[in-house]
Amino acid sequence: MKLFNPLLCAMLALLGLGLGLGASAHTVLEYQVATAGQSYKATFKVGHGCGASPTRQIVVDIPAGVQGAKPMPKAGWRLEVTRDKLAQPYTSHGRNITEDVTRISWTAKTVEDMLPSGHYDEFVLVGTLPGQSGMMYWPVQQVCEQGRNDWTEVPKPGQKLSDLKSPAAALELMPSAAAAGHAH
Repeated sequence: MKLFNPLLCAMLALLGLGLGLGASAHTVLEYQVATAGQSYKATFKVGHGCGASPTRQIVVDIPAGVQGAKPMPKAGWRLEVTRDKLAQPYTSHGRNITEDVTRISWTAKTVEDMLPSGHYDEFVLVGTLPGQSGMMYWPVQQVCEQGRNDWTEVPKPGQKLSDLKSPAAALELMPSAAAAGHAH
């Protein structure tokens, strides 16, 4: 019987890393790696309020290069979508796109709809990722009945995300098989 299984050890290490990220209590993405140039479902995990105060609003700034962002409605929460003119228009489904979504916010309609600090919830949107691989950061503002948490810090060169007090949600974009020159 083989007692040391490298694959099992690697899987357990990744599981431990994932649990550590969730325990950090920051607003993070459920899936933190995606393929550049592909459609992506961004699920923002919110695990607490501001101290004991419930969350009444989540605001996500859409990173540059993300196209066609669309939010998932939540019962009891009002959606607001902000669109701005693009410096560089693009074509999608045969149409020239000159403005796109730059911010999405979910706001609780009533006090009863707010997310209690002791509970967990997810806020979801979809969009198409830019074609360039690398790190992408999603600033998230968490506004509570009393106070706020701005998860907006981005690491400077040589700095780790774990060094930051209020890090933005991080997404690593991997090259697509087409960009890497693979053909099937």
